[in-house]
Amino acid sequence: MTAAAASLVQNVDWVAIAPPTIAAVVALVVLVADLFVREGNKTLLAWISLAGLVAAGLSLLPLLDGDRATFCLVGDADVCSYTADRFTVVIQFLVIAGALLTALLSVSPLKDNKALPEGEFWFLLLASAAGAALLPASRDLATLIVALEVASLPAFALVGLKRGDRRSSEAALKFFLSSVAATAVSLMGISFVYAATGTLHLTEVAARLGEVDGQLHILAQTGVALTLVGFAFKTAAVPFHFWVPDTYIGAPLPVAAYLSVVGKAVGFTGLILVTVVAFPAYADVWGPVLAVLAALTMTVGNVAALRQVGTRAYSAIRLLAWSSVGQAGYLLVPIASAAYADSPAETDKAIGATVAYALMYAAVNLGAFAVAALVARTRPLNRISDYRGLYANRPLAALVLGFFLLCLAGLPPGIIGLFAKVTVFAAAVDAGLGWLAVVMAINVVIALYYYLRWTAVLFRAPEGAAPEGAAKAERKHAVPLPLAAALVLTTVIGVALSGAPQLVLRFSAAALF
Repeated sequence: MTAAAASLVQNVDWVAIAPPTIAAVVALVVLVADLFVREGNKTLLAWISLAGLVAAGLSLLPLLDGDRATFCLVGDADVCSYTADRFTVVIQFLVIAGALLTALLSVSPLKDNKALPEGEFWFLLLASAAGAALLPASRDLATLIVALEVASLPAFALVGLKRGDRRSSEAALKFFLSSVAATAVSLMGISFVYAATGTLHLTEVAARLGEVDGQLHILAQTGVALTLVGFAFKTAAVPFHFWVPDTYIGAPLPVAAYLSVVGKAVGFTGLILVTVVAFPAYADVWGPVLAVLAALTMTVGNVAALRQVGTRAYSAIRLLAWSSVGQAGYLLVPIASAAYADSPAETDKAIGATVAYALMYAAVNLGAFAVAALVARTRPLNRISDYRGLYANRPLAALVLGFFLLCLAGLPPGIIGLFAKVTVFAAAVDAGLGWLAVVMAINVVIALYYYLRWTAVLFRAPEGAAPEGAAKAERKHAVPLPLAAALVLTTVIGVALSGAPQLVLRFSAAALF
């Protein structure tokens, strides 16, 4: 080997890349094992997948000791394509924990519904989780877009995995076509940025964008705007939100839960990396755009959720879908605020508000979907009216769902929801975006109405002539152990964080660059 060739050989930091690597390896193991496991023993694949996600989560522990980087430029060890810093670790924790809870929600539906192929499901879920875990560590635009697509492509298949279900197929097609179009626009934007700067590494892009020749200024500005489109789509920001309701309804319920949390984490992480790390020189471009998108997104999402009719089929899932669009608007507020920061400390504080809100939202939204999965076992149409009298039939489930809805609304005893909203509100005020803070306050009031309306339904007397018999029949329907575990975990996390909400801010503040 020549000296020049030897200089290109790098040592790979396997500890740094362990979380996405473990998820990817276990996905391949499940794919191969599916060929040899008999039909009656397919549940074994679920336990292998759960064990793999737990192992991926445990592999985060060594990364707490300090920042690590790998796949760096030969002549400059400070410019790397993969960085495992505190920000990366926290987002990878959110992704892996979200995938683990999704897996717990999926065990029973896969066992009960033969229309869902188990081997393919677990492979696709793990493959998507691997891509989602790779994205927060990506520090160049090429790796970032590859990670985004590795997380997205299996998700398309997961949405359309129900055999013979027209609604599922239509949802997957709409999700796929709109996502591919958004990705194509982003790739065009990245090519413009590369043409203007001559590099793809985020820190190098940031340094060179400020020195772009005047003739290339318009090209760079257009590239920045187009690059943001793909990530805006993943966050379900208006006007890139139209795929959300139909996709959530057509997808298997655990997949909808996964998209609402992990899909959003992917989008917002990518958005933070390209705006704050790569494009700070063009904050005057993306800052106002994201502020307007935040206002539109929270307003459209909350107004649409408010209009849901309780007796319509899948109205509970539709409400959660539109609610997730509204929540995306709140998550955009601190990122937009970061454009107006006067110092790195203020930028870190603004991004910390987004991370803190995302952690809160992930825990309580997955919990709400867990209760929806429980109700769907006996009432598959999942209408809001189906939740009437839930307290009489399943008092613990009603109390837990009520708690999660109050967290999303930002009302006690859901202190963590209130704390997260105040943090986001403060970020807008500190950035001088008073008008955005007013829009957010109005939307919080709108959201209060539909969250409280659903909460009230839980405690009303059941409809029908024989509510006592219906309640007994409901109680006889046993709760599967994995679903019960998901409910317990999300409830414990929600209650613990409501008791000590400052832990979320400390955890997210430690995650910044």
